[in-house]
This record gives sequence, C-alpha cells and structure tokens, in this order.
Amino acid sequence: MMIALTLQKLKRSVLTASARLIEAALAVAAVLGLGLMSSWYMVEAGTRLTTERVGPWVTWTSAAKPDADPYTRAHFAGSGTLAVSTDVQRTFIAKTDSDGERLTSSCEYQVSGKLPQADWWSIVVFDAGGILISNPAGRHAFTSQTVAVASNGAFTVTLAREARPGNWLPTRGAGRLSIVLTVIEPRSGDDFRRASDGGDLPTIGKIRCR
Repeated sequence: MMIALTLQKLKRSVLTASARLIEAALAVAAVLGLGLMSSWYMVEAGTRLTTERVGPWVTWTSAAKPDADPYTRAHFAGSGTLAVSTDVQRTFIAKTDSDGERLTSSCEYQVSGKLPQADWWSIVVFDAGGILISNPAGRHAFTSQTVAVASNGAFTVTLAREARPGNWLPTRGAGRLSIVLTVIEPRSGDDFRRASDGGDLPTIGKIRCR
C-alpha cells in the first residue's frame, strides 16, 4: 500500500514537472516567435523610424546612406535591390490606393498628380512578386520623357487590364500590384526637399472593379 502511494506521488510530481517544462518551452517559443515576427516586419515593411508614409506611398529614408540603420540595410539586401542614396534619389512604393485598399489587377486606377521638375522620374507597375507584368504592348513604365503631360504639368496614368487612351499601363491578370515612383535629382533645392519629404506625390484613385 505504501509503495502504491509513493508511486502515485512520484507520478504526480513527474507530471507536474513535465507540465511546467512544457509551459516554459511554450513561453520561450512564443517570445522567440514574436521576436522573429517583429524583426521580419521591421525589415520587410519598416517602421516610423526607418520609413516615411505619404498617403499610399512609402519610402525608406536612409536607403544607401553610410549611416543607414541595420533594418534598412537588411531590407535592401533581402530584396536584392541596388538602392541609390536618398541624397540624390527617392523611391516611393504604393501597394494600396489613396483610400487604403490593396491594389489589384481586378480594378482600374488613375495615378494623377504634378511632380516636381527633376532630371528624371518614372512610374512603374509590378506584380506582387516585384516582377514586371508581361504584356503584348511591352508597356511597363512611364518616365518624365515618355509620359503625356498637360499644359499645367499635371499627368494621369491609367492602370487597367485592357487598353485605355492616354498614358496606359497594362495589369492583365497579375493579381496584387505595387506601383514604384522614382524621382532623381530634382532641379531645385525646394523641389528636392518636397520630393524627399514626400510632398506633391500623385494620388491613386480607383475607377472601377470587375
């Protein structure tokens, strides 16, 4: 009888210890998981410390600078993108429209605005994997040299599956989209400051969806 009671107590002690070990392991795993997720998010999407957001546009503020933070360095190293210093170029990326809804090829959009005078700028559309969208027209981008601009310097670029009049970029059935706006060497200090601060950026308006 005494042996049976001793065995039961020993069994309960082992089970209690095992439960505590499992709880501790789960707690450690949760902490590590949250840490990894947090690091991934800071590298992939950035934070207010590493990026600036203006409407739908996001830019990494220290790209290619000598004093760039580790998350900015990791972001561009992981994406395989050869960044140019933000002292001479700013790259803005939009994955949503101006209302905050995810860009998708099932909808049509108008990218409208008036950019600062610069040596060169471009608007390019990519699929979710960051790849140019294949299309028979071979259209992937408009630049300051190829876009049709109104007399007041304003422009509109339409993103749609089928051909549209004016500045049209095909999206076909690409699914989720991202738009990349690059501004290089604005021609005056004020224009550069506005481009660097994200001022005067185009709006992205939804026209219709299928």
